[in-house]
Amino acid sequence: MNPDNNCLIDEAYDKAVWILNKCATPHGFFAAHPGYDMVFGRDSMIISLGALLLNDGKLNETVKKSMITLAENQSPRGQIPNAVDKYSKRNHHVDYMSIDSGLWFLIGHYNYMKRFRDGSLLRKYEKNVGLVFDWLAHQDAGEDGMPEQLPTTDWQDAFPHRYGHTINTQALYYHALRLAGKSKEAERLRKVVNENKDFGLWDAEKGFYVPWRWKNHGKYHEMGEWFDSLGNLLAIIFELADKNKAERILHYIGGHRIAEPYPIKAIYPAIEKGSKDWQDYFLDCEAGKPWHYLNGGIWTFVGGFYILALIKMKKFAEAERQLQKLAEANMKNDGNFAEWLNGKTGEIGKTEAIRLSKNELGRSYQGWNAAMYIVAYDSLKARRVLIF
Repeated sequence: MNPDNNCLIDEAYDKAVWILNKCATPHGFFAAHPGYDMVFGRDSMIISLGALLLNDGKLNETVKKSMITLAENQSPRGQIPNAVDKYSKRNHHVDYMSIDSGLWFLIGHYNYMKRFRDGSLLRKYEKNVGLVFDWLAHQDAGEDGMPEQLPTTDWQDAFPHRYGHTINTQALYYHALRLAGKSKEAERLRKVVNENKDFGLWDAEKGFYVPWRWKNHGKYHEMGEWFDSLGNLLAIIFELADKNKAERILHYIGGHRIAEPYPIKAIYPAIEKGSKDWQDYFLDCEAGKPWHYLNGGIWTFVGGFYILALIKMKKFAEAERQLQKLAEANMKNDGNFAEWLNGKTGEIGKTEAIRLSKNELGRSYQGWNAAMYIVAYDSLKARRVLIF
């Protein structure tokens, strides 16, 4: 990396490590410190991707505790919780209604096993892992190898309105199947997503995977047409997209400045009131405003995945440029690693975590932002993606 850029990049790395230690608890990783004092399925597993690179005994143990907490609160049918909220003064409860929590749980288990060449934890929770795969298989109403979901049942849990087959879920499922050695099922999914004209998600005209798709009704289609950053980036990183598709996705991001002013907007373009993708319930959160929150706001943990996609495609110079910008974004407000930034101005946005934290300085340090910064930083140094 360029020595001239190293000061802020290294400072952000040190702050990211500090944040992971602050998010570590005896129950697993909390999503933020202070603020989101619960163990989220997806957040804790994404945080684990960064923690496992640090070779730190305390953090390694917290990775294990995260997986144990999720397994112990798994539903009888196999669903991994969206959040285990048993550690505050609030009424203790467990939230479900999430398809990607289970997918990240699977990826977390296999990453732990491969990182330490230790299958003991996976063997101990083999039944839980099997139940997740069974639950996911039962989400396949179309019997086409692709699980479906209801609106707001993944990380975009308040916005936008999408259902059926989503690229985010299919990319995660494809990777989980491959990690588990389920190559036949993975190949079936890959072909449908990439090649099926009636149900596939690749749009050759647009040059990216559409965010979601469900049924066709003659010339009418239940389908989104905006760009889902995380889903498309995961498709590159996990090799659901071939080289040509990956290049076209990155070209689309660059051509439409989706990683400006910082990496990267959650969706593009923002959804405007009155458009075909609008739902009035969006007004209940910050996403009711274009370029706020999930509605085109910048999420730096997704920016970390963007850098991984660039590394995957050996675009190291651009990856370094984006890492510098990611450091700048995360170090706003004295290294806040804020939940989201305005997609136009780059200013820190309002967040529920800050309200919950009651922090007078308006800070709530987001664990997955810190973790994905660590993964991006270490992967760029290694010149390869450090996620299994």
